[in-house]
Amino acid sequence: MPTDHRIPFGLRAAYLAMHRQTDGCLAKRGATADQFVLLGLLAERDGITQQELVRRASSDPNTVRAMLVLLEKRGLVERNGHPTDRRARSVALTRRGRQTYRKLLAETESLRERLYAAFRPEEEAQFVEFLARISDACAAAGEQALKKKGQKR
Repeated sequence: MPTDHRIPFGLRAAYLAMHRQTDGCLAKRGATADQFVLLGLLAERDGITQQELVRRASSDPNTVRAMLVLLEKRGLVERNGHPTDRRARSVALTRRGRQTYRKLLAETESLRERLYAAFRPEEEAQFVEFLARISDACAAAGEQALKKKGQKR
């Protein structure tokens, strides 16, 4: 088992740097990087359940719910009962939410350009694959930990 922390610390440093830069780009519009992620996911696919949004955002249900409440108060999203699952809530961007997302996207364009400029085209695809492998490895480890925890009861 490796004791080197370069990968986890490097990922943390890169994520925090990107997150802080994104927050800086969006502050003048009154949005955060995490809110931008939710708006972006909804711009890609409207009308998904809160649970699906949590999964796609790789976030915590309570955190996503709190952000959605705030975004709903600002008139950017609407949450309604899901048409086929009475327990679920369906989330969609409002017209104002779509307009806001487009403005936020424009505010972050230079940051995205800098991120992509750090890679040659062939490296970009490989890097995305590496990130997916890290996510998969962490998800598998989390599932194993839950199974072990369940066996101890």
